[in-house]
Amino acid sequence: MALNYTIIGVRLRQARINKKMTQEVLAEKLDVSVAYISRIERGSTNINLKRLSEICALLDVSEGEILSGTSSESTSYLNKAFSDLLKNCPTEKIDLIYKIAQVVADN
Repeated sequence: MALNYTIIGVRLRQARINKKMTQEVLAEKLDVSVAYISRIERGSTNINLKRLSEICALLDVSEGEILSGTSSESTSYLNKAFSDLLKNCPTEKIDLIYKIAQVVADN
């Protein structure tokens, strides 16, 4: 599975905004240029795992959340993934998935 750096950048940008941090402040804390932060957020440059980890620590967000778009710390972290999965399923498969989930939940 290839990484989509544009989506990663969008998630990082949103995390930065949620933290009420400007690109300038983030760049200063990382000792990088504002242009570099901008390129990361646009997905026009690849970010390595070490730098991703540093940014995530500053933004108080997990690397997993940035990479996958879900947070396992949330009780509903799979809701969107499940919803997206079901959107492309025919009705008979949705019924089967529901029955399987019901069996698992009852046991």
